[in-house]
Order: sequence, then C-alpha cells, then structure tokens
Amino acid sequence: MRICVYCSSSAVVDEAYVAAARELGALIAARGHSLVFGGCHVGLMGDVAQAVKEGGGQVLGVVPRRIADRGLVYADADEILITETMAERKALMEEHSDAYVALPGGFGTLEETLQALTLKQLGYLQGPIVLLNTREFYSDLLAHFGRLYSERFARPEYARLYYVAATPHEAMEYIEGYRDEALPEKWI
Repeated sequence: MRICVYCSSSAVVDEAYVAAARELGALIAARGHSLVFGGCHVGLMGDVAQAVKEGGGQVLGVVPRRIADRGLVYADADEILITETMAERKALMEEHSDAYVALPGGFGTLEETLQALTLKQLGYLQGPIVLLNTREFYSDLLAHFGRLYSERFARPEYARLYYVAATPHEAMEYIEGYRDEALPEKWI
C-alpha cells in the first residue's frame, strides 16, 4: 500500500514528534508498504523518510520547484517528482497514495489534511485518513470539528471520514484493516 504522510518540515519540534515519525516510518517499511511524502529532508518529513529507507522501504517524494531549488530535497528517495505549484504537489501526492496519515505539523500539514478530508467527503478521494494525535496535538482541531457537527456546518457522520490514532502502531492497524463505507451526501 502507498501511504501518504503529511507532516512538519520543522527540525526544532519536541522529540516525541520525531519519535512518532520515525516509528511510523519503520512500521511502513516493516509491513511492506511504501511512503509518499512532501519530499524534503528536513523536520519530520526527513525523519519519516529516513526510517522508511532504513527499513528497506520505498520512498516517493513530491516537491515544488521553489522548495527543491532551496536544496531541501530528500536525496535518498527512490523517486522525486518536481511540481510547479503546491496545488500540483497535493494532487500528485493524492494520485500516488492509497492511505493518508497526518502527523503533527504547521499550516501546510493542516491544509493538506483538510483538503484530503474535503475530497473524501465529496467522493473524490478514497482510502483511510488517520490523524496521529501525538501529545494530543490534534485535540483542539477535533474539538473544533465537534463544533462543526453540533452547529450543523457538517454532518456528525463525517467524523467517520477520519480516524484518530494515539500511536503509530494504532494508525497502521487501522489502515491495514480499513473498509470503505458510504457516508451521507454533504448537503444537509
């Protein structure tokens, strides 16, 4: 399975996030899956990719030219795709992936994750989406999702668009056991 991982490029985050990224990468490789990611060697992106490679797994990086030109490309990737825009990057990552995991990250990670959720909600994207809630990172966002449901901006059933995992192992168990289910139409 091709597992897309959205995550931070920051190299100054808490060690718990680094450990979770490395554990997820090791599990991806050990279970015979491949990684699709943002293609950078820095931060959690580099950590997850390096762990996949150390475990003998395959790595596909998708990098916008502007970022590649800054020398941030993960050199040990099996394949690198260069795009002109961030929108093209996300589209290629989605096209080449069967499952999605959001590790903690900044604005880019949130944007990628919310786009995946929206595309799945509208039927343009299939497969599991997991939020890895290391150190309760996504708890505030999940509380906001609860408000979307309670105030009828989104159907409560859309909580099934994603799964919240406490550990990388739990994330992989969910992905490997995932069965697609029909959800109601978006329009209330």
